[in-house]
Amino acid sequence: MNQRAMIAAAAASLMSLTFVAGPAQAAEKEKCFGISKAGQNDCASISGAHSCAGQAKVDMDKGEWKYVAKGTCKQMNGLSMDEAKAQAEASKKT
Repeated sequence: MNQRAMIAAAAASLMSLTFVAGPAQAAEKEKCFGISKAGQNDCASISGAHSCAGQAKVDMDKGEWKYVAKGTCKQMNGLSMDEAKAQAEASKKT
């Protein structure tokens, strides 16, 4: 096998490992609401105030989330998505 073919085969192997490992890593994480610092959220707010990571305006906003290792959210005093949605609905009614 020539050097070019060997490099191409190695690159293809690495790329395939990346695609296989991605879903497994996502399964080991969960969204945790109310723990992110301002500007350090992972994506859109639950209220729809913004749709991008890094746009949280307040520390520990219950509508903002970060990915954490599965099973650690409660240890950080965070909320699940259902709990965060329930709190958001309750605050709209008052």
